Amino acid sequence: MEDSTVAATPVATDASAPPIDVLPMPLLKRFDVPGPRYTSYPTADRFVEAFGPADYEQALRQRAEGASVGARAALSLYVHIPFCESVCYYCACNKVITKHHSRAAEYLLALRAEIAMHAKALGSAQPVSQVHLGGGSPTFLSDEELQGLMAELGDAFRILPGAEVSIEVDPRTASPERLAAWRRMGFNRISFGIQDFDPDVQKAVHRVQSFESVRGLMRAARELGFESINADLIYGLPKQTPASFARTVAQVGELRPDRIALYAYAHLPLRFKPQRRIEPSTLPPPGDRVSMLSGAIASFLGHGYSYIGMDHFALADDALAVAKRQGRLHRNFQGYSTQPDCDLVALGVSAIGRMGATYSQNAKTLPEYYDAIHRGQFATVRGLALTRDDLLRRAVIMALMCQGRVEFESIELAYLVKFRDHFRAELNELAAFEAEGLVTIESDSVQVTAPGWFLVRAIAMVFDKHLQADRVRERFSRII
Repeated sequence: MEDSTVAATPVATDASAPPIDVLPMPLLKRFDVPGPRYTSYPTADRFVEAFGPADYEQALRQRAEGASVGARAALSLYVHIPFCESVCYYCACNKVITKHHSRAAEYLLALRAEIAMHAKALGSAQPVSQVHLGGGSPTFLSDEELQGLMAELGDAFRILPGAEVSIEVDPRTASPERLAAWRRMGFNRISFGIQDFDPDVQKAVHRVQSFESVRGLMRAARELGFESINADLIYGLPKQTPASFARTVAQVGELRPDRIALYAYAHLPLRFKPQRRIEPSTLPPPGDRVSMLSGAIASFLGHGYSYIGMDHFALADDALAVAKRQGRLHRNFQGYSTQPDCDLVALGVSAIGRMGATYSQNAKTLPEYYDAIHRGQFATVRGLALTRDDLLRRAVIMALMCQGRVEFESIELAYLVKFRDHFRAELNELAAFEAEGLVTIESDSVQVTAPGWFLVRAIAMVFDKHLQADRVRERFSRII
């Protein structure tokens, strides 16, 4: 296998959906290293405990006073609901496994208090253009509890007309009736966690749900007028093969969601206890993982999807695809987004937010979270105040991750640097990528090639100053 080549059927596409042809296995072995997903830069592992509640409150106050960058832009809200009824062995999310739904009551009271603290610090009627409920399983909450939470958010913030209001759904907790209730609450975007339809794979990861049940839910969501329906898939799970995953991909193509998120499974059992229930010998080898990825890309492109980036696809008329074509694509803690760079208020246990030139994260356990909220202070336990160099490198990395291209002049005008001088070492390191056909270095830009999209994380890592200084990367997932 080491000397073989993994190929996907070439597909003629536009620039938003680059074809992937052939990647030699030795090349993959060289560049398929552990690395960040760059939902932020610097990455969350760089957060420090020296950044606490007082620092976060100051960042909120600076926004309220209009003193921070982006203070006049609409907010984005993220609410983390940690509860799940059963554990999925692959899961790396912060979650609490329980069948006792009564546990949600205390959590919702704490959320109410945290929401009120933000409203007090920021001032009333802060505009919001994006709301996202994630988890865990937000649909663990009853419809009455979800209705109450949405009402509290609506009272504390001014959710703008046309705002994106989305919720992550475990299909096992949903029904057409519940979908209708969520639509009445104001949710206009919905994401179904599918991962894989193969029965053997589902048993291996302890998440069994039928294709027929998901198909019925998607039909109902479409009839109810949800503006965008997303499906999450994971490749690299135990028991998966290129053939079995191709069947799942074909079934998802038949369902035709507006968006598809295709993630690589990150097996990190030392960090995530549920993953210790997965037998490593059942995981597909690297060559099969690449085959799954390349085959899925070719299949989705053949079904009319645009390739948004390393893990997202969207139909041509979806807002995400439109943003990609217009150069307005962004990346935040939830992945690719149409929302411009903006402040993100993150609510709930372990939630990560962004305010001005700072990042912050709430306490990771319920006792710690409850203790802070009950004492009337923000639950921030760590974070980071970004330096000028952080902001500069973030701009470069996000340009690579979102547009696949960095224009030197735009960076120079925004940050008053000479790109080739400032990043001389990085451009020299990129020469190895150029020699392998992964990037093209011009006099005024760096362009990721079609094969380079497989390894765009590795390309972005070249500009990650923190990572280059560290070199200890085992805490990250592998790129493919």
